[in-house]
Amino acid sequence: MNLDDLPDLAGVAHLPSGSPAGVVLLTHGAGGDRDSPMLQRLCDEWSRRGFLAIRYNLPFRRRRPKGPPSGSGTGDRDGITEAIGYARTLAGGPLIVGGHSYGGRQTSMVVAAGNDQVDLLTLFSYPLHPPGKPERARTQHLPDIAVPTVFTHGSSDNFGTSAEIHAAADLIPAPHEVVEITGARHDLASKTLDVPVLAVDAALRMLG
Repeated sequence: MNLDDLPDLAGVAHLPSGSPAGVVLLTHGAGGDRDSPMLQRLCDEWSRRGFLAIRYNLPFRRRRPKGPPSGSGTGDRDGITEAIGYARTLAGGPLIVGGHSYGGRQTSMVVAAGNDQVDLLTLFSYPLHPPGKPERARTQHLPDIAVPTVFTHGSSDNFGTSAEIHAAADLIPAPHEVVEITGARHDLASKTLDVPVLAVDAALRMLG
């Protein structure tokens, strides 16, 4: 199932074998796109668990195939809001949203604004601060997140130490969990741990 024909959502859907138990909507980091290996593996795992999973490009990536985002991120957050609205029409059950790095951060800001009711937020390699600049923590909106949240984070990620991520997660008043991937960096690559399985397991625990 390919959703490229939608004018406002450049996405690819991973279909479950039966009726979807819910919908998962994931997007990419500043240097990537919807075809990142991690997003593909995550969506495969979610579909294996019975969910309709969509990986999609943010507006900045739709405008150009390479290069980082620019500006305040407002346009990308608008794109996330549109994607959430579309995802709600696809199936019943819980709606899970999130993404890797920049995409996860922008999604978390949309959720914190309270304009889009979702059931769970799943963040991969949340970019807590620029590398080497812990004083520039991106945490202002975290206390406004009112839905269960899962952080999946590499212990060697230079965008935030494990201790910093745990402290940031504790700012969220809703239930939250940090899935630590030992030895992984910002790309969450691991030779010993199945990152998608661990992340999905944590999310399903949160959903109860």
